[in-house]
Amino acid sequence: MMKQMSGAQAPVKYRSVKAAERSSTAVSYLILILLSLIWLYPILWIILNSIRTEYNDQNQLIGIVVSHYFPKQLGFENFVNLFRNTLFPRWFLNTLFVSSISFVLSTLLTLTVAYVMSKLRFSFRKKFLNLAIILGLFPGFMSMIAIYYILKALQLTQTLFALILVYSAGAGLGFYVAKGFFDIIPNSLIESARLDGANNAKVFTKIILPISKPIIIYTALLAFTGPWMDFIFARVILGETNREMHTVAVGLYYMLYGERVDSNVFTIFTAGCVIVAIPIVSLFLAMQKYYIEGVTAGSVKG
Repeated sequence: MMKQMSGAQAPVKYRSVKAAERSSTAVSYLILILLSLIWLYPILWIILNSIRTEYNDQNQLIGIVVSHYFPKQLGFENFVNLFRNTLFPRWFLNTLFVSSISFVLSTLLTLTVAYVMSKLRFSFRKKFLNLAIILGLFPGFMSMIAIYYILKALQLTQTLFALILVYSAGAGLGFYVAKGFFDIIPNSLIESARLDGANNAKVFTKIILPISKPIIIYTALLAFTGPWMDFIFARVILGETNREMHTVAVGLYYMLYGERVDSNVFTIFTAGCVIVAIPIVSLFLAMQKYYIEGVTAGSVKG
């Protein structure tokens, strides 16, 4: 009799557990959907305002933007005005130049430092690792004033070369994720290469890099997006006077808060935001697989 009762209770308990799991899954999905809507709301708002054309003057436009989420009139006039009536094309090329040069130098420095700290053994290695961790705790903008006066003493302010130097100089300290990826590469590969007469340069270029595609792409994406989206260092170093040397972040800021270029300056600003986002979104969508592999592999071992 007792065996029959316990046998009858087992399916009931199983069904209750499954029901609890389904309820937990449903709640998780609802939370994720809510967070996605919150995240997508401002992005959609920017896109809609970039194609909004119902305005007569700036004051009326602000009232329309606040009171009407969806535009009543659509068009691409803001994008046309952005490229015809502003310096945005020049800002875009400046940013592309700085980001391209910086990401090449930063990626090279980060990967070489990561290889040295992962596969080579030398004096003060542990102390350097600890020092890098301590320095990484402080945000980069804390050194902004010191960097500005150093560049000013060298007469490098208001130049794109100064931005490249700032973005690339400290890239080597961000080696920890790449080091974690290199740590999982078997040392036997390196030892075999050294037995065949390969030096460290050949080991790094012929053995490590060909099997490190995920971490290379991950490092390159971060090195490119940093200069592309940076505002603080670019504004301090480039200043306000020479507008042709601005990057997109600084140029769009002065477009919105500086000299008014048109009555519909806000919608032109949002059109610029959409154009700026296209390269970054395209890169992440194209390299998403390798980006995730680089993050997960680099976090296995520090």
